[in-house]
Amino acid sequence: MNLKIAIAEDNSFLARAVIEKLSFYNDLNFKFKGANGAELIGKLETNHNIDVILMDIQMPEMDGITATEIIKNKYPQIKIIMLTVFDDDENIFNAIKAGANGYLLKEITAENLHNCILEVVSGGAPMTPSIALKTLNLLRNPVIIENTDEIEKIKLSKREIEILEQLSKGLNYNNIAENLFISPSTVRKHIENIYKKLQVHNKMEAVLKAKKHKLI
Repeated sequence: MNLKIAIAEDNSFLARAVIEKLSFYNDLNFKFKGANGAELIGKLETNHNIDVILMDIQMPEMDGITATEIIKNKYPQIKIIMLTVFDDDENIFNAIKAGANGYLLKEITAENLHNCILEVVSGGAPMTPSIALKTLNLLRNPVIIENTDEIEKIKLSKREIEILEQLSKGLNYNNIAENLFISPSTVRKHIENIYKKLQVHNKMEAVLKAKKHKLI
């Protein structure tokens, strides 16, 4: 087995360190590097016969998450492992959403990197243990992560905010209707609108997201 590897990394010192780790193994064949997502995609257009891409996240011109999404749409057979120093929830969440097959931190040893590349090629999803733990927590406590532009677009009416505040106290539709002197069906209509605006599916998500964005 001879696996063809490409790298996206803007820091040439870190890129060399990764290439050196790969060079210890005869079954890994480093093909090329892009200094950002756009450059890597350009090189893939010339040669997309690649098995695994090791993808940095923060790069100029095009970041690794955007590049992952584009590559996964165009070349779904290529496995992409995020290889990054960023282990915050938002990057993990967005990388997984973009289609990343694995998520590793850059301090990984050559041996572990080799094992993870073999794992991803055989259908696994390698993750640094601390990342795996955060991913489980993200699944257990789904905080919907949006970018700030989307948050600014959320505009709730005064009445919708009042209803959200009542929901956050655990009140049901009938209680809210009584407190606000409106009918339960009007409450239900407002709640439907709140869900649409916040892009959520239940009361818990609505309240969590409203609190996160300081709407209530």
